Amino acid sequence: MTITALEGTVNFRDTGGLPLAGGGRSAPGVLYRSDAISDLTPRGLETLAESGIEVVIDLRTPAERSMAPDRLPAARPFTRLNLPLFEGAFTGAAQQEMQRARQSGDPEAAARAVQAAVTQLPTLAGIYTEMLQDGSAVFAETARAVAGTAEGSATLVHCTAGKDRTGVAAALILSAAGVEPEAVAADYRKSEANLSGEWANRMLGMIRDLGVPLTDDVVALVTGAPEDAINRALTWVHEHHGNAAGYLLSGGLRDEELAMLRRRLREQQ
Repeated sequence: MTITALEGTVNFRDTGGLPLAGGGRSAPGVLYRSDAISDLTPRGLETLAESGIEVVIDLRTPAERSMAPDRLPAARPFTRLNLPLFEGAFTGAAQQEMQRARQSGDPEAAARAVQAAVTQLPTLAGIYTEMLQDGSAVFAETARAVAGTAEGSATLVHCTAGKDRTGVAAALILSAAGVEPEAVAADYRKSEANLSGEWANRMLGMIRDLGVPLTDDVVALVTGAPEDAINRALTWVHEHHGNAAGYLLSGGLRDEELAMLRRRLREQQ
């Protein structure tokens, strides 16, 4: 069955139903995206167990995974792929430093570490470009996993917030599958609304408690998903690789896997 919500997450969604260039829509129940699944409730675990999700791809760093391990139902096995992307991990890094502060009893040291990181942060578009420059193999492996799922099965891709690393991965896969550019950007933009409210307030509050000024740039990095950021990232892809498909092929995806990806993500009439 396809699922529309996963209790214990705030930025979960199915990428089905998006318009494809030339007609048709992306298939539901094939590719899901989310923030971390470390806080799934009993109901969330039950939903996941009953879903068609077979593959869970975690784009977080080893430290992020250690701090907040995936919570998966014991009712059945899942294929788990850990494919860390270190660029775009600011939210996870901030959480790591806050956790270290609690454990070490030295919050000032943690605050200094976060403050130092903040002074060196580029824009979101800059982070995405760095991610693309270094992460083609990870993104190709993510696309390969989606392409390789059996009919009726699905892949869930997640990071910490589900907007940056996951957002770029989803944008590449959807673009390569033929989703209209405007729909790719609109799907990316949903993360900002999903993360607003309690999640954003909690994250920003923890960063503020470390003594880091909540400048517009910091707020944007933690909670923002402006359409311009993903469009600039995809412009870089087009300038250097022709299109998203060319980029994934440069990372090791094979032509036959690309064809499989497109078939899997096209809704059958």
